[in-house]
Amino acid sequence: MNIARKIVWMSVAAAVVGLAGCATSGPDEPPMAASPKGVEGSWIDAKGTGLSTFASGTFTTVATDTGQKLADGSYTMTGATSVQINGTSLIRQTAVSFNCLMVSTSQLNCTSSSGQNFVLTRRT
Repeated sequence: MNIARKIVWMSVAAAVVGLAGCATSGPDEPPMAASPKGVEGSWIDAKGTGLSTFASGTFTTVATDTGQKLADGSYTMTGATSVQINGTSLIRQTAVSFNCLMVSTSQLNCTSSSGQNFVLTRRT
């Protein structure tokens, strides 16, 4: 009887250890990508000619074909989905000012101070 009990207990212990191993092991899953926060990140214009990067209150726009810096400046979130952008066009050496509305996590609808409308799409 003692041998039979030992065998039963060893079988139960082995089963518990086996089940615990199944519950904790398995293929490694990559961490989920963090959701974009506000306008932080890279955005491209509708024609694909300019890539704007927003980070920590500053922005830089470069030409996608040459990498030449076209504009830089700063931005301020003026609401949960609205942003004011101010800077300098380095090509024209003039001030630029835009107000944008984030209509989704991947689209900014913008209007320049002169009334020109354009769309920026988040680049992933």
